[in-house]
Amino acid sequence: MNIKRVGNVILAVKDLDKSVDFYNKIIGLPIKQQRRTWVDLGSHGTILSLHPTSLTSNIGASIDNGIAIGFIVGDIKSAINELKTQGVKVYRDIINREAGKNALILDPDDYILSLFEPSFADKEQQTTGYQGFTPQ
Repeated sequence: MNIKRVGNVILAVKDLDKSVDFYNKIIGLPIKQQRRTWVDLGSHGTILSLHPTSLTSNIGASIDNGIAIGFIVGDIKSAINELKTQGVKVYRDIINREAGKNALILDPDDYILSLFEPSFADKEQQTTGYQGFTPQ
C-alpha cells in the first residue's frame, strides 16, 4: 500500500443544508463541489465531505464516538468570540499548552471541532499530534 495523504474526512450529518451553512458560512470553508447528497468543502489539502445520514441511523455525537476535526486558526481568541456571537456552542474554552492555544466547539451534529493556534514560528505548520487537545 502506498498512501500519500488523507484525501477527505467524511461526516454523516442529520441536516445537510444546516451543516453546509455551518461549515461554509460560519467556519468559512469554501464549497468545492456540491451534489444533492454530497458536499465537499475546502480549497486545498484534506477535504471535508458531508453527506446525509439515513433517517433510521443513529450517528451519535463525536463526544461519544471519539471523532474530532482539527482546524488551525490565526487568532483563537477572536475566532471563539466571533463563533460565540453566531451561536456556536463552545465545548471547552481556550486553554494554553506548550504547542499553542486550543478550544473545542460543537457543530450542528455535536461533532467536536478543535481550534488550534500554534505557538511555533511557522503558524501554517500542522502539529505532530493533538495530544491534550481532545476532550479527555
